[in-house]
Amino acid sequence: MNLVRMLLRLLRINTVLYRHGLDEVILATRLLRPVRFVHYLLPWNWVRKLHDPRSVRLRKALEELGPIFVKFGQILSVRRDLLSEELIHEFAKLQDSVPPFPGIEARRIVEQAYGHSLDEVFASFDETPLASASIAQVHAARLRTGEEVIVKVVRPGIRNVILRDVALMRFIADRAERYWPDARRLRPKELVEEFQATLLDELDLLREAASASQLRRNFEDSALLYIPEVYWPYTRREVMVMERISGVSVSEVAELRALNVNLQMLAERGVEIFFTQVFVHNFFHADMHPGNIFVDPDLPDSPRYVAVDFGIVGSLSPQDQRYLAENFVAFFNRDYRRVAELHLESGWVPRNTRVDQFESAIRSVCEPIFERPLKEISFGHLLVRLFQTARRFNMEVQPQLVLLQKTLLNIEGLGRQLYPELDLWKTAKPFLEQWMKRRIGTDAAMRELRRHVPRWGELLPRLPTMTAEVLEQARVGTLTVQAESRDIVGLRQDVRDAAQRLVLALAGAATVICGALAVNWPGASLLGPLPWATWLLGGLGIGLLAMAWTDRNRG
Repeated sequence: MNLVRMLLRLLRINTVLYRHGLDEVILATRLLRPVRFVHYLLPWNWVRKLHDPRSVRLRKALEELGPIFVKFGQILSVRRDLLSEELIHEFAKLQDSVPPFPGIEARRIVEQAYGHSLDEVFASFDETPLASASIAQVHAARLRTGEEVIVKVVRPGIRNVILRDVALMRFIADRAERYWPDARRLRPKELVEEFQATLLDELDLLREAASASQLRRNFEDSALLYIPEVYWPYTRREVMVMERISGVSVSEVAELRALNVNLQMLAERGVEIFFTQVFVHNFFHADMHPGNIFVDPDLPDSPRYVAVDFGIVGSLSPQDQRYLAENFVAFFNRDYRRVAELHLESGWVPRNTRVDQFESAIRSVCEPIFERPLKEISFGHLLVRLFQTARRFNMEVQPQLVLLQKTLLNIEGLGRQLYPELDLWKTAKPFLEQWMKRRIGTDAAMRELRRHVPRWGELLPRLPTMTAEVLEQARVGTLTVQAESRDIVGLRQDVRDAAQRLVLALAGAATVICGALAVNWPGASLLGPLPWATWLLGGLGIGLLAMAWTDRNRG
């Protein structure tokens, strides 16, 4: 970034900060604290009156600094693990604070993307935007084939603006970490890097269109959620065309009541959608604020949600899925010991954390909550409290869990807005228990075995070598288990997994050998050869070896 341009931009930022009375924040840094007295000697500071709280002034400053700073505030608004509730509340107001760019500019961008006149592509195109956000804005249009659509267009020149302002943010973050002790806990440089990655991903509307298509497939023919269709022939990196939907904003509760929509069912279906996306599909819409969620009121007794804007989606690893489900179940069974153990096993807190101390901290936070009726307990805020407690034990920020936390808070907030009596646990507990049963136990083992059946043919030619290697290493005592961990506590899960693989491998090898020997079974002279036993034992042994081999590669 050009030094002169950076200095000019920095001057502009400082002017805005001063106008909103935020120069006191800059002067509070350790570097400038010795000259802070100069601030009080300047005459214009004697008459300046600041009526708004600091959080309000900071939010207004971000609005004035432009779309990238607004977007930064939006992203920070979900970081309850880092910021105070006061700042979170103010930054949440930034969702609709970006002015639109001219419609004639949107027309130019679309024509440039298609390489054709707009009239050759659309029967009509409304230059007045329906909505405007930090990265893009949306226009109504109609295809020449008659379909009503929306056209999402990336802001002109936004990539250069992002790179310019992010470079400046990086510079400020670096100075903040050097001279402001509190900044080190907030890790501003990491936040800026994460912010840049998120923004650059959102610039690619092909990526968003792919996410929308995936969600649409996941909820195809669903009574819970409708995802608009993407018109791929008209979608480019800077332009996305989707089916135009109609519905009532989920925040318009009075209008939904007037339409006799079953609000209790609507609230409960929102919870079901969340858990279905997280634990069944493992692909969730992570920006489900009221501006992106509508309700189809055509069937008021069986209402369906309609979602838009898929720039932010999330997913969890299978391990995080399982640990999270077990955490939820353990919480509402008040099994705080298990919650603490799960955090260690997952690696969310350091392996050398004392389980008894962590358990005690969790209990002190959660017990007061559980003295209230379950329907009054906020599931999302319980998760926030857990993360805040874990941070005292040096829990590392988990980006995938932050997205999940944000989504759960949005869903729960919407649910309670629609139906204040919502008992989220009553809705969630059966779902989680069923999911746990499907993932653990005999049924899960049989599904895993069936999943590996196609690999048997691939593994069969290597079976003699694999069996000989395992048996020989076991015989001479050279069979080793490798586990990456920083301390002995961290080895527990790895050793357990390795032991399971070893048992599977040995059992599989022994079963295959027994099958091979079945043809010379002692009773063969009376009963004849036993080919059925050979095939049965051989198949079972190969299946066990396949499971062990696959688990080894996956681990």
